[in-house]
Amino acid sequence: MKLTVAGLSVRYGATQAIEGVDVAAHPGEVLAVIGPNGSGKSSLVKAVAGLVKHYGVIRFDGSTVRPERIGYMPQDIGARAALTVLEAVLLGRLGRLGLRVRPDDLAAVEAVLGELDLKPLASRYLGELSGGQRQLVFLAQALASEPSLLLLDEPISALDIRHQLEVMEIVLRMTRARGLTTLVILHDLNIAARFADAVMVMRKGRVVCCGKPGDVIELEMVASVFGVQAALSSAPDGRLIVTPLRAL
Repeated sequence: MKLTVAGLSVRYGATQAIEGVDVAAHPGEVLAVIGPNGSGKSSLVKAVAGLVKHYGVIRFDGSTVRPERIGYMPQDIGARAALTVLEAVLLGRLGRLGLRVRPDDLAAVEAVLGELDLKPLASRYLGELSGGQRQLVFLAQALASEPSLLLLDEPISALDIRHQLEVMEIVLRMTRARGLTTLVILHDLNIAARFADAVMVMRKGRVVCCGKPGDVIELEMVASVFGVQAALSSAPDGRLIVTPLRAL
């Protein structure tokens, strides 16, 4: 599903969260949204998900009708520790527990648990899991409805390096395998450079630039948007590396 956003604005009372945002995201690709705190990244994702009042046009494959199934993973999940992994993922499929579970619902949940290697944890309670395991469960929850659009708000912010890489590798793999259009909010420029097909930079509610990671993540942008002097280099596999040197 191609996502096209034109002239998008969100206001909370007297506060203008985002203004005049234009962006396009494509099936099978990961679009990373980066920027300082308070730049409007979460408001953008919430507007696309239909969770906040907004102005402007959002099109899904050319239509303004929002798809019934959008995979959305917010910053604060607020999941109950008393839920099992299976119940939590079913919740993402059904919207609420207590409904009759149809065979196709259970099959879809079992499939995503298998794809994320979570089947051994299906009967475990969320409160018993590590932070990395819980994030994978919440990702499975977002994928359980078989969405064509995946919206992830800082899915790796509380994870250690290994689990950050693990989650992003799965996000990229699932995006490719399912042909998803994926928007992910990130703070780590190196993660964005490694896993995103395109990067959009936001500052003070507006889009600064958008394009391929190597074209967008450059020294002047890092200095002007993030207030950091940095050095750029290449990893052995050719991926961009950003090394922060000092605050400006």
